[in-house]
Amino acid sequence: MNSLMIALGASIVALIFAAITTRRVIAEDDGDDTMRAIAVSIQEGASAFLRREYTFLAGFVVVVTVILAIFIDFDVLDRFGESQGQLADLPRTAIAYLVGAIASATAGYVGMYVAVRANVRTAAKARIGLNPALRIAFSSGSVMGMTVVGISLLCLSVLYLLFQHYLPLTGFAFGASSIALFARVGGGIYTKAADVGADIVGKVEAGIPEDDPRNPATIADNVGDNVGDVAGMGADLFESYSGSIVATMSLATIAAVGTGAGVAAKGIFELPPVAYTDTPFVLPLLIAGLGIFASLIGTFLVRTPEDAGMGRLLWSLRAGIFSAGGLVLVVTAAAVVMMDLEWGVFFAVLVGLVAGQVIGTATEYYTAYEFKPVQRLAQQAETGAGTLVIGGLGLGMLSTVVPLLTIAAAIWITYELAGLYGIALAAVGMLSTLGVTLASDAYGPVADNAGGIAEQAHLPPEVRERTDALDSLGNTTAATGKGFAIGSAVLTALALMVTYAQITGIEVLNLLEVEVLIGLLLGALMPFIFAALTMGAVGRAAMAMVNEVRRQFREHPGIMDGSEQPDPARAVAIATTGAIREMIVPGLLAVIVPIAVGALIGADALGGLLAGSIAAGSLLALMMANAGGAWDNAKKYIETGKHGGKGSEPHKAAVVGDTVGDPFKDTSGPALNILLKLMAIVAVVFGPLFL
Repeated sequence: MNSLMIALGASIVALIFAAITTRRVIAEDDGDDTMRAIAVSIQEGASAFLRREYTFLAGFVVVVTVILAIFIDFDVLDRFGESQGQLADLPRTAIAYLVGAIASATAGYVGMYVAVRANVRTAAKARIGLNPALRIAFSSGSVMGMTVVGISLLCLSVLYLLFQHYLPLTGFAFGASSIALFARVGGGIYTKAADVGADIVGKVEAGIPEDDPRNPATIADNVGDNVGDVAGMGADLFESYSGSIVATMSLATIAAVGTGAGVAAKGIFELPPVAYTDTPFVLPLLIAGLGIFASLIGTFLVRTPEDAGMGRLLWSLRAGIFSAGGLVLVVTAAAVVMMDLEWGVFFAVLVGLVAGQVIGTATEYYTAYEFKPVQRLAQQAETGAGTLVIGGLGLGMLSTVVPLLTIAAAIWITYELAGLYGIALAAVGMLSTLGVTLASDAYGPVADNAGGIAEQAHLPPEVRERTDALDSLGNTTAATGKGFAIGSAVLTALALMVTYAQITGIEVLNLLEVEVLIGLLLGALMPFIFAALTMGAVGRAAMAMVNEVRRQFREHPGIMDGSEQPDPARAVAIATTGAIREMIVPGLLAVIVPIAVGALIGADALGGLLAGSIAAGSLLALMMANAGGAWDNAKKYIETGKHGGKGSEPHKAAVVGDTVGDPFKDTSGPALNILLKLMAIVAVVFGPLFL
């Protein structure tokens, strides 16, 4: 019980910190009237999109809640006698699902609320210097980080205290994952449709700078940074964090009653009773709580000198992340001693943290322009867009090697240390410092918006230089964050697959059985179908945006000389409508396919589906995220004056490469890791129906 109290206390501290930091950020100087007017346009566009998105999601959540109550809580669990614990007569899975969906949406909204107000304040601080701008942008990111971990841990701890059973918490993870997928896909389609449209017509065809106020898509592009890279990313990592904890708690049955060999054969509903306050169940909550305290300390260590280059900026953020990781290890070791646990638990957390750092470092190497891969990619722009695109695809494929080998090594080592429970615990360790790692990720869109405001408000050139430096760093930290999310997704999805095997009584998935083989192939196919749908959605929405921007330039030629004003509201409306419409099919597909496979082919086929999706999806997600990040930073490397600089032919080729990479890294790639976990959690929740 003390462990639960620590987790609850840590979650409350995180939310208090987020509230105080929000007030401090908003109290800062928000610039002149022009800057404030631009910021208000971005705020209104972002709020309008979230209102429409959440209105659709509310209907989806209500329908799923009713289905869970009828078919899971009041049918399957009663049929199998799964009624132990407090409040057993309530639809516990449905309640937890509803709480998870609301919590995920809330985390995304809070992060976006602060980001759309921190952007103009970052631009104002950039007039003073680089470090003040970094502090404001990073502080807004820390609000997102602490809100995500605080709400997640608070809800999970309270639900666990109420129900005294881990099984309803799978509903919470389901709610978080379903909202995250729609938010990531919808926000990703919005931001990339606006970004691609702004780049193709503005930078390539009209030859005007990025974020130029004459471009009608500029405001939509700025709005997209917030709804996709802040609200969408917040919901994404909320479900990653929640899913890793729930997956570990679900495997605590193995740690509590035996090695697991006999457990899977029986099925979860036939397990002997266990005390659900036992250490294996509450340990992931404790580690997450300790990670919050470590992350809080890490946020105060992010500082940078005024003349910092890219390498120094990276180390400014690493100082906070590495310090938080070290503190987590110290307090986890202390907990192992005080609770008289096996040291394998500590080393599983250590492996998770180290694996996360290795994946992050490898991602930096392949996506930051201070390293050779991106520099060589930028050089390929000298021979045109074709060679640049070819080089980026090859770089993305090669970049999967180190992360996948690291994940494989982590799985093997943690299994040897603490069995299947250790694999899940490694995912908790990897995400234990999410409070600070997400802060370093979420600050990037704020810096990007600050640069846009600086350009539109005609601030001095040195202001844009400072925001561009922060923005370029944000591209790298965003790619690193996606690497963390994908790495933890593999570990979490594996743990959930084992939980599914427990629930359905599957002891072995035999690839020689035709049902399993069919499921495996369908699972490997799913990430490609999903990526194709989301890429196609971005393409269609971007076409509408390009046509609208071209129309405005054609029908209102005075826009270019300032005698006429563009109509950004029309561009915002096009992006909003396209994103809401296009996100529906991919989101529903991720929920419907696992249920259909389990119902029509069988439980073993669904197990094969999960295995195939994890193998293919993790590779595709890494390739797309890293290739997209490399294309983006190759463009920014050229914009520093290399290979002809801005306006040169290599720069135009790099803009084309960035246009291809945008949906790779900000829509399809990051959404794939949610797909893996969502299909796995759907299998866990609905698995009893397929017995």
